Amino acid sequence: MDTELHNFIFVWISVVTALIYCRYISKLIPNGPKRLFFFLPVILLFLLLPLRLTTITLSGLTAFFVTWLCNLKLLLLARGKGPLAPSPPLSLPLFVAIASLPIKISPSLGSVASKNGGGNGLKSPANYITKCLLVVSLFPLLQWSDYVHEKVMMTAYSIHMYITLEVALVVVGAAAGRLIGVTVEPQFNEPYLATSLQDYWGRRWNLMVTSILRPSVYEPIRSASGHIMGRQWAHLPAVLAAFAVSALMHELIFYYIGRKEPTWVVTRFFLLHGVAVAAEVAAKKALHGTRWRLPADVSRLLTVGFVVVTGFWLFLPPLLRCDAMAKTRRETIAIIEFVKGFVFVPL
Repeated sequence: MDTELHNFIFVWISVVTALIYCRYISKLIPNGPKRLFFFLPVILLFLLLPLRLTTITLSGLTAFFVTWLCNLKLLLLARGKGPLAPSPPLSLPLFVAIASLPIKISPSLGSVASKNGGGNGLKSPANYITKCLLVVSLFPLLQWSDYVHEKVMMTAYSIHMYITLEVALVVVGAAAGRLIGVTVEPQFNEPYLATSLQDYWGRRWNLMVTSILRPSVYEPIRSASGHIMGRQWAHLPAVLAAFAVSALMHELIFYYIGRKEPTWVVTRFFLLHGVAVAAEVAAKKALHGTRWRLPADVSRLLTVGFVVVTGFWLFLPPLLRCDAMAKTRRETIAIIEFVKGFVFVPL
């Protein structure tokens, strides 16, 4: 564990140093291919850095923050767009924080807080406490997984993964918000309440990814497709392209945490959902103006059911192939033992 922490510190010192370089490059070189050329070594570095980490938590989060989100932000910055290119320019601390973490600046803190149901863009404390208690209640299952049915374990692991990811991102964002005065980017909006796949992926699940994929992938593809297919259907290839990029990034993250060659099963999961979302959007356009609509409870059940069934079929197997459940169990037990040793210090 000591070696992992040393590697983690090295990785993030490298990230900060590289982003300081990018900040000054963006001030010296105008938007366009030349700026992108000077960013390419950093983008490559950010693809390699997670390989120094082995724990599922540190390598997974670092890959998500740096390899995925930060690289897309740098690609946008090369074009003079995105969260790193506001007017007036960001200060150096804000630039580094917004580039490397899932946070954003809010023009009006009050409006964001009220929109998301809590101060500084967070939900109520009771929401997070309830979810943390649910994760704690799953610890016995993780410790005794050999004696529990596989489907029950997959369900428990899915819940554990979702809540752990949400809480971890909230902690990181809230800490950064306290230090440098930015608002937390809401990551999840109770995805189990989604009434359509478009609602699930666009407004409820991992919203930071949505906010970055939209300007970096969806909008350029939609603009290009509009000249070929017309504006009415230009969004369909754009949706598929956004899901394809998400699929490739998940394959990469799964490689970081498992060090196993991809089977491209998780790519099929995201392409299937991309096709389903595109078909859903097309159906809504075809039915626009009619009164036909499913009841909310029925549409919610169908949406969540589709996500769960396809997730068990195509998403969880490649993740479990990376020994994710075993690693999670070991890391969870290690954290429990660390907390016990910290709290129950002999006098």
